[in-house]
Amino acid sequence: MTTELDTAPAAADQKVVLAARHVSKYYGEEVQRVLVLDDVSLDLRAGEFIALLGPSGSGKSTLLRLLAGLLSPSSGEVLVRGQLLRGANPQVAMVFQSFALYPWLTVLENVELGLLAKEVTATERRERALQAIDLIGLDGFESAYPRELSRGMKQRVGFARALVVEPEVLFMDEPFSALDVLVAENLRHELLDLWQERKIPTRAILMVTHNIDEAVSMADRLLVFGANPGRVRAELSGLPLLARQSGKSESHISLVDTIYRIMTNPDEDVATLLPGEASVPGATPALARKTPAFQMLPHVGIDELTGFIERLYTLGGA
Repeated sequence: MTTELDTAPAAADQKVVLAARHVSKYYGEEVQRVLVLDDVSLDLRAGEFIALLGPSGSGKSTLLRLLAGLLSPSSGEVLVRGQLLRGANPQVAMVFQSFALYPWLTVLENVELGLLAKEVTATERRERALQAIDLIGLDGFESAYPRELSRGMKQRVGFARALVVEPEVLFMDEPFSALDVLVAENLRHELLDLWQERKIPTRAILMVTHNIDEAVSMADRLLVFGANPGRVRAELSGLPLLARQSGKSESHISLVDTIYRIMTNPDEDVATLLPGEASVPGATPALARKTPAFQMLPHVGIDELTGFIERLYTLGGA
């Protein structure tokens, strides 16, 4: 599936800043080892926002950790600016689903943690932490403790802590899945505004998510993983920037439906699931296709289901 990108601010510089080359990862010992990730290649270019989608157990988070240098590949290689990665990747910062804040530290102290490993003075560390807190919309909460914050504010602290180190690449592992629908939507829009207006120093973003709509609304490129073992089943171009900002357009709905078909038909040839399948050489007619033994439901939380029902209600229940 090809969808032309418009001139998003990120598209100008296409230098590869991080790459995986035929990466595979096994867990366990020789006899009982399990192949989690199988022959995955990926180029992350400057100015790109890439979303990784797929079922649980498809190796998306494992790939993130390999690219961050927190794990070593069983085979293949990870390259940073063309150089082989050995150890932790100093160009990467990560935002987690679970916030991962220290409860005994204030907001300011939690954000400053990101700079402790850097060779900066205490004064500079505090100044940069305060700037990050202000940037992410937490001005006035510097002295608050995590227990005094809402879930959305806690995740803002997580973003500030990641951005304070001025990473070349920002990793996000389901960063909005623990938030309620409205808070997640607001935080997504604010992050995209910061990214598109170049108010953050990050040159590329890689996000793992189960939320198809979220991925389509945010990403320039989408990789859909299959499981057992994890591998890339499809690579799809994102929507033009204006189409992403204009709400649920026809092109948005079409791309969401395409990804949903791919994810809920794990045994089908991806080429037969794309729009315009009749023009795909060798595509099996729809009625003659093998029916999967099971249908995998999308990974959604109760807040997302509630939001979906509310949306249906506003549309008259249709």
